[in-house]
Amino acid sequence: MLVSSRRKGAQAVTDTFRAILVEQQGEGKTATYKKGRLVDLPVAELPDGDVSLKVLFSSVNYKDGMISLGLFGPRAGPYPLVPGIDLVGEVIDSASPDHKPGDVVIVTGWGIGERQWGGYAERARVKSEWITPLPKGLNPIRAMAIGTAGLAAMMGILLLERNGLKPGQGPVLVTGAAGGVGSLAVAILRQLGYSVAASTGRPELASYLKDLGASDIVDRADLAASHDRPLLAERWAGAIDNVGSTTLNTVLLSLKSRAGVASVGLAGGRELNTTVLPFLFRGVMLLGVDTPLATAAERREAWARLVSDLPMDKLDALTDVAPLSAVPDLAAAINKGQVRGRVVIDCQA
Repeated sequence: MLVSSRRKGAQAVTDTFRAILVEQQGEGKTATYKKGRLVDLPVAELPDGDVSLKVLFSSVNYKDGMISLGLFGPRAGPYPLVPGIDLVGEVIDSASPDHKPGDVVIVTGWGIGERQWGGYAERARVKSEWITPLPKGLNPIRAMAIGTAGLAAMMGILLLERNGLKPGQGPVLVTGAAGGVGSLAVAILRQLGYSVAASTGRPELASYLKDLGASDIVDRADLAASHDRPLLAERWAGAIDNVGSTTLNTVLLSLKSRAGVASVGLAGGRELNTTVLPFLFRGVMLLGVDTPLATAAERREAWARLVSDLPMDKLDALTDVAPLSAVPDLAAAINKGQVRGRVVIDCQA
């Protein structure tokens, strides 16, 4: 249910703003990273950029959880760092002719929340080339319910389509299906006419996944086991994988001839121990999805497809809204696999 607790009487522009801040203690190999906390910061400390924004909403992604807990360490930064890899905001002032005060815009990727200050704040300053105008047909909450998760799901589906995937060829597997990317992938694929198999380690969410459009529920353990056989029975016409590791290997071994798997995440581990046999004997494809490096044209295409192909009633049903102060607890929850669907952060609440 979409419920927002926006603060009454909050000023659009002040000399300070609230933000979640992750700080580093010490240097080099002995450095430690503190869990993000809610603080007040001077507007003067915002990073360089030609567009200033009042941040309306952000979202909670697995990477956000890791960074907010200080678990990304030197892979993120420089510190202190404001996390939040997604944001939608209203332009306050702009040196770019492409964006004027009052415009509502989206920023995802480009290192925000990871190598640049991100969306877990009331204010942001960004470069104009990072901005995507809010697409017609979307409101700000729905834009962040989609966020990087939806972009990753749609970019994976676009890659599978370019690899030849069409409805009627057989079931399409989505691993890590109860998470943000997985939930959105299930809903989109079903809307496009595919038979969807949803893999999860949380059997209590079977009804949730079937409501999104899954026709079959696959136990995560069935995919996570190691295999000595060079190939498994052909099963999947395509797949969106959010897990990696042994799960991705199982998917590769069980893809149908010429099918592809879009690799979107690594919740189960970054290692991949496999053979070349699925590629040589079945011509399968391993397709990498990297949303932070997507071009502006690729982003516009993905957003347009999301507006047309993602059923908004399903999006609303899988979305919750929480205030900025809830980020530390939500970071811990998503790191433990306890977050279902999408959580949007109301940055003004």
